[in-house]
Amino acid sequence: MMKSPLEEYAPYRLLALFILIVFYGIYLAKAWIQKRCGIQTHQIGKRKEKSVHTVETVMGIATVSIIPVQLLSIVFGWNHLPANARFTGFCVGVIGDLIFLISVLCMKDSWRAGIPEKDKTKLVTDGIYKYSRNPAFLGFDFQYIGISLIYFNLLTLIFTIFAVTMLHLQILQEEKYLTATFGAEYQSYQRQVFRYLGRKREK
Repeated sequence: MMKSPLEEYAPYRLLALFILIVFYGIYLAKAWIQKRCGIQTHQIGKRKEKSVHTVETVMGIATVSIIPVQLLSIVFGWNHLPANARFTGFCVGVIGDLIFLISVLCMKDSWRAGIPEKDKTKLVTDGIYKYSRNPAFLGFDFQYIGISLIYFNLLTLIFTIFAVTMLHLQILQEEKYLTATFGAEYQSYQRQVFRYLGRKREK
């Protein structure tokens, strides 16, 4: 199969860095804006019951530790996949950036990293949340998978699996919190929209 010039000669180091800079730029910009409004975005592992604290703490470790792995892979060019797979990874990563951006914009002031202990947030079910209950997490997953395809090696594979697994466990914790907080409203939303992607057909 012939490769397109774009697939073969794309500057993957720059493309991968672009994905990371945009993604974490969105994250930090949103956190900074909320801080100026008196909102504490980062609430991972703070004063919570043991099971929630453990999951959030390990998730925090997973999502932070993957960053130097990604950067080292990019700097040293650790990759074992062909150009077409790498180009697919770039597309997946860009989609992840877009999903994450739309998600935090739709959440407005209700976006938090971690389960809020005292903050009263709104249950967001419109915009992109009509099609996914967890689009921000989906954005993280796409970003991780995209970078791992651009720079595929044993380290990126292990840390991507670790991070994606911990994000899924965090989602399960948040579902319990949302059920306890919003009750029937959230349960109705659960019945209409899938955890990751898609809506259930109305009968």
